[in-house]
Amino acid sequence: MLTRVVPSATDAERIDLGENGSLEALAALYAAPRPEWLRLNLVSSVNGSATGGDGTSDSLTNRADRTILRAIRSLADVVLVGAASVRAEGYHLPKNSRLAILTGTGDLDGHRVGGNVEPGRLLVICPAAAVARAEASLDGVAADIIAIDDVGGRIAPADVIESLRGRGLAHIVCEGGPSLAGQLLDADVVDELCLSTGPVITTAQLPLFGGAGVADRRLELSQLLMDDASGLYARWQVPRPSAG
Repeated sequence: MLTRVVPSATDAERIDLGENGSLEALAALYAAPRPEWLRLNLVSSVNGSATGGDGTSDSLTNRADRTILRAIRSLADVVLVGAASVRAEGYHLPKNSRLAILTGTGDLDGHRVGGNVEPGRLLVICPAAAVARAEASLDGVAADIIAIDDVGGRIAPADVIESLRGRGLAHIVCEGGPSLAGQLLDADVVDELCLSTGPVITTAQLPLFGGAGVADRRLELSQLLMDDASGLYARWQVPRPSAG
């Protein structure tokens, strides 16, 4: 069961995840205000680690978090993820949206995409020098490989977003990892942070936005859900810098 506690306590509503229509109700709560939208969707422990004791985010999630993930993905044109997350956790192709993997080296070992991929469903974004390695590590999985100019093996986050939007993929959901999430925030291309907080403190210490840190900024809480196990699911709006 999920309870909506923000925008206001008097506006509280409950969503029974066992009922028909619960996924659609969550999708309505997470609808974006405009077609072009970049959302970070991350999970952390109470003490701010992006991984639990098993070294992955799996031990921080539960049924409610996974259902919200499905709802958020259902709204996206493309799910963007860094290659480090693919190597650490594997990645299945989302059911209804495309998957874009960003890699500087082309190393996609550990992916779980599977061999029967429809054309255009899987995108790999990398420097030109990493194309051959990406093709080899995909091991025959069909993918559109997008080579983007880089500086020292690093691709500018704004160029990644421009490349996806140039292919008609307006609504982007980035699921990390931490380094990629931090880079997108610092590049001022993020509209919203959806943060799930598992009700645990863990000895694992992987900073939510990577080791490089991000610039100070103030966010605005637009929605907060809580499940029966004390998990919290927040939508934070990320103000863009004023033009000029």
